[in-house]
Amino acid sequence: MSVKCAFLFAGQGSQKIGMGKDFFENSDIAKQMIADASERTGIDFEHLLFEENDKLGQTEFTQPAILLVATIAHKLFIDAVDIKPVLTMGHSLGEFSALVASHALNAVDAVELVNLRGKLMAEACSKQEVGMMVSLGLADEVVETICESQRATGRQVWAVNYNADGQIVIAGIKKDLEILAPILKEAKAKRAMLLDMSVASHCPLLEEAVAPLSEKLNEMLKDEFIAPVISNVTAEPYSSKEEALALLAKQLVLPVKYKHAMANIDEDVDCYIEFGHGNVLKGLNKKATKKPHFNVSDMASLEATIEAIKAL
Repeated sequence: MSVKCAFLFAGQGSQKIGMGKDFFENSDIAKQMIADASERTGIDFEHLLFEENDKLGQTEFTQPAILLVATIAHKLFIDAVDIKPVLTMGHSLGEFSALVASHALNAVDAVELVNLRGKLMAEACSKQEVGMMVSLGLADEVVETICESQRATGRQVWAVNYNADGQIVIAGIKKDLEILAPILKEAKAKRAMLLDMSVASHCPLLEEAVAPLSEKLNEMLKDEFIAPVISNVTAEPYSSKEEALALLAKQLVLPVKYKHAMANIDEDVDCYIEFGHGNVLKGLNKKATKKPHFNVSDMASLEATIEAIKAL
């Protein structure tokens, strides 16, 4: 198929009880992938995904749950349509799903890997109360300058997710973020709101997680890319294990340049397909592209996306 598709994968925050259940109830492949992931990690994914529990919001469980559902959606789609992406891209955690879609990671290995990633992140943040905050309506430079000025006074806050124009997520020590909120509002932010996050992603507070994650990455990554992956760190493509090792280690402690990546790739694709629960990235991409954006989050959207792609 000649249509040029980018495969996209959302990150933490897209989780919800019940995600993936339609796949599980209607696909033997989905059942097997969930069973394999449960056996590998010791996590009861049927319970985690489909029954009320307090674990899905904990990052060591959130990350593998999101990746598992996304990779199931991707697997069912590529089994039904003969298509190879021109590139793959994920937001934060989603970059690991993108690596699966590019054949640089095995799906079950990736579940184990991001389970470890979540544990390492939680451990690195356990010594102090941390959090993340979204700022809406301010230019990047304004948020960066405010964060820099606060760090100069000893507070620990960093701009970490460049999601879209006027939308930046800040990570750091929770009490410092609470002090930051009125400062952002005084600068005319439309909103400055703490997010329901137990970790502070993509900032120096995660430095101790870099080495052990790198060791596991080296063990699991393959040099078999069928399509380039767009790095969160550089907003540029990479397609080798060597590059992946360097960039994914840095990804823990450096900002996610999602909007920069969208600007870099939009001319090279005809459409976007988002795999996994919801339409998180579609919302972020509204201002970034006029290209069609499809999603695969259940059996109905799978069929609709297959038909839409065939019609392009």
